[in-house]
Amino acid sequence: MNDMGGHTLSSSISPQARSELLDTLSFLDEFNDELEHTLDITAPNPHLRMALFLLDGHFAGKTITPTALIGASRVPYATANRKMKEMVEAGLIEQRPRTKTGKSFSMHPSEKLLEQWVQVSGRIRRLAEARFGGRKRTDETKDYFFGGSYIAAQSIPPLNVLSEPLKVPGGIRALVHGDPTFMVMETLKRQFEQVIGAQISQRAFSIDRLREEALRNAERPASRYDLIAVDLPWIGEFAEKKVLRPLQEVMDIARLDPADFHTAGWQAAHWGGRAYGVPAQTTPELLFYRRDMFADAGLEPPSSTDELLKAARALHNPRRGFYGIAWNAARGTALGHTFLMALADFGQPVLDLPEIAGGFDTSRLSEGGYRITIDTDAGLQAAEFLMELLRYSPPDILSMSWYERVRPYAEGNIAMAYGYTLLAPYFELDESSPAYRQTGYLPHPAGPGAGQIAPVGGYVLGIPANLPEERVAAAVEALTVFTSPEAQKLFVQHGSRTNPRYSVGSDPEVRRASPIFEAVDAMSWHDELQFWPRPPIPEIGDIIRICGQEFHDMLRGITTPREALRTAQSRADALIHQNEQP
Repeated sequence: MNDMGGHTLSSSISPQARSELLDTLSFLDEFNDELEHTLDITAPNPHLRMALFLLDGHFAGKTITPTALIGASRVPYATANRKMKEMVEAGLIEQRPRTKTGKSFSMHPSEKLLEQWVQVSGRIRRLAEARFGGRKRTDETKDYFFGGSYIAAQSIPPLNVLSEPLKVPGGIRALVHGDPTFMVMETLKRQFEQVIGAQISQRAFSIDRLREEALRNAERPASRYDLIAVDLPWIGEFAEKKVLRPLQEVMDIARLDPADFHTAGWQAAHWGGRAYGVPAQTTPELLFYRRDMFADAGLEPPSSTDELLKAARALHNPRRGFYGIAWNAARGTALGHTFLMALADFGQPVLDLPEIAGGFDTSRLSEGGYRITIDTDAGLQAAEFLMELLRYSPPDILSMSWYERVRPYAEGNIAMAYGYTLLAPYFELDESSPAYRQTGYLPHPAGPGAGQIAPVGGYVLGIPANLPEERVAAAVEALTVFTSPEAQKLFVQHGSRTNPRYSVGSDPEVRRASPIFEAVDAMSWHDELQFWPRPPIPEIGDIIRICGQEFHDMLRGITTPREALRTAQSRADALIHQNEQP
């Protein structure tokens, strides 16, 4: 069982949430009955049947025996027994002795199953509301993926002032990334100070300097910051190095409403089954493209890498100072991220992760034993794809990083750009930009045989492990306020284009602010939001830098794609081997 700070996940679920979980269980049970009785060829799903029975018994306080669980499966005894053992081995079911001899067991859902169910239960409810809830959809709205919930959604109310002001000497101190979303927080500082009843001070750094300062802060006797912004790939490193506290040790996780967060963003905040931060911004990397230019050229929005290259080739016109595409190609961290995401576009992570429905399993990374997978067939396809992209990119592409790739797109000199949603304000809020209201948003086009994904980026806010105890309670309250639906909506209204919560994405006022929120919600429901392209292992920062160096040499023509793959694989292997030494 995961340490939940003195209580389990199930004990922390509010009565209302518990009622909604039971309603969803009943709905699925009845829906399964209808399917099995309607279609004679439909066989019962024993895993699902047993999970529903186990969860229902758990929430009702009933004792479930192995025999009862097997009976709930509706398949032959031998098959059910085998399926039940599979669930035990997968860590979904716990067996607890009922007698002193230990020969009789009761069956219980594990914390892993409970957490997964809380997530999926919320998604099922929202999906049902999106498809069937609210008013009848008109011709004007029926083409919208989330149109139903958009019409019926209730507007999120304004932030309320805390009933008791935070009493913390010097106010709340935060270390953040210098991006548009956190700068919006700075702009709203006075308003948030009124809400929490204390002063707020922010220090903002670039991505590499932010990581350095967070690690330096962890070595101090006492943290200088109450809250730290953490890039998602750093979670494993910061957990292992005890930079952050597990949130379960200091707060009731149920207060955060975990099911309301985009699944990928919430899961990415975990290491070893424990949450180390709360999503403050979930910002997938998308393909921005000029809808007007595609229409004029008779081009369809690209869903494959071949279609992307075809569009870039058709729109590339360097003689007029106009280029097909911009992307992260600067040496080091920027290009390293690009290679990992390009590798994912061809259907492979940078580690030998086990494949699961919808992607790859990262839940056991804390156990170690993973291996690097750079020098592979997919790796060669990704490297050659980047070489092709280079042909249709601006001449200064090899120095372009996070902001540099989007600025020329906003200025009207680029037809397409890979970019995080947090960068969209550069053209969405500038009426003079040629891309203003002419931008479409797509998940990454996929290589042959792979599916489209939108690699999830962004930051969580975490509490430093060395924060003095007398400041922890105030930090928890501030964290809860800053990541609340009310705060996230406020950020959007003041220019942010990131959003970690489903409820905020379905708010009518938020939907009107930008089409990006509806696009991202649709990607989330289609399981296209994924964080496995940058698995949060402790070594990921160094692996990213290695790739950013070796593939930069490749793009400069110093090495071939095969040489770059071989060298990057060798260096990353050595890094993993070194860290495995006692």
